Amino acid sequence: MDRRMTDTPFAKVTATDVARLAGVSQSAVSRVFTPGASASKATIAKVRAAAEQLGYRPDPLARAMITGRTRIIGLIVAYLENQFYPVALELLSRALQDRGYHILIFLADNDDRRSAEVMQELIDYRVDGIVTASVAMTNDLTARCEGAGIPVVLFNRGQDDPRLSEVTSDNIAGGRRVAEFLADGGHSRIAHVAGWQGSSTGRDRARGFAEGLAARGLAPFAVIPGDYSRETAARAARALFAGPEVPDAIFVGNDHMAFAVMDTLRFDLRLSIPGDVSVVGYDDVPMAGFPAYDLTTLRQPVRRMVEATVDALLSRIEGQDDPPRKTRIAGPLIIRGSARTTEGRTP
Repeated sequence: MDRRMTDTPFAKVTATDVARLAGVSQSAVSRVFTPGASASKATIAKVRAAAEQLGYRPDPLARAMITGRTRIIGLIVAYLENQFYPVALELLSRALQDRGYHILIFLADNDDRRSAEVMQELIDYRVDGIVTASVAMTNDLTARCEGAGIPVVLFNRGQDDPRLSEVTSDNIAGGRRVAEFLADGGHSRIAHVAGWQGSSTGRDRARGFAEGLAARGLAPFAVIPGDYSRETAARAARALFAGPEVPDAIFVGNDHMAFAVMDTLRFDLRLSIPGDVSVVGYDDVPMAGFPAYDLTTLRQPVRRMVEATVDALLSRIEGQDDPPRKTRIAGPLIIRGSARTTEGRTP
């Protein structure tokens, strides 16, 4: 009988009901609705037909109590204003869903108290794993997750902790590549609007930039913090052009800040890009390719970063006993029209 046609239309349909209608065992029903479990094609067809007829949907909480796994992954991100993170989170969500996992997304910042609150919520949800995007982990939080058996992977952020896996682009090599490109293009007064120096990404890009200039016999014209903030980056751009000597190129620590720098140079200071000053960013978010910006930038290989993150996380969740991984993935410099490639010429 179709349970939806009975006098109690809101009665809960159970796996036992499906098994009875399909003529199989309850364990067979469980295998059909458990990702990765095996069942014959005939059993799958019978169970799914019975489930459709009865309007059955598996209870994930009940399954979690049986298996000890919720198949839920917590994604924590510091902020979404930077276009890089919505793109990365969409790719992470799709990749994890393709592997049979559900996603919980939380916003946090680099405040230890708020991060601790979010992390405790995820532990309370009994998530199987956590991915943090540009959010640091304190020793206490790491120990709590380790004690709860929840693996953590840092995405786009490194940390000197052997218990944690991390996946980043090769930020040192990227900063070095930008410096060499600008120096080889005839620039000699090259400034840096840096990312937040409390993050490994900000520090590593600044370090690579200084090393790249040194290899060409140059030193940074100036290094001013932009802190991954549009407003702070705009103030940095104005400060760079407030004195008698000004830069002929600026490397900005990410595209989000680079757009603010370019807007300030063009519309507040009435300067030409790249005629008066070249600008190079880091990330290659979609807007970097818009004609309004046409930004030369170091591309983060986000798809490969996502693949490495998912592999690192699921290998720990699924019991492969892999040690924590420290993954650095190099990305290419994407040359567009915001920077001169030779003295006085645009690409």
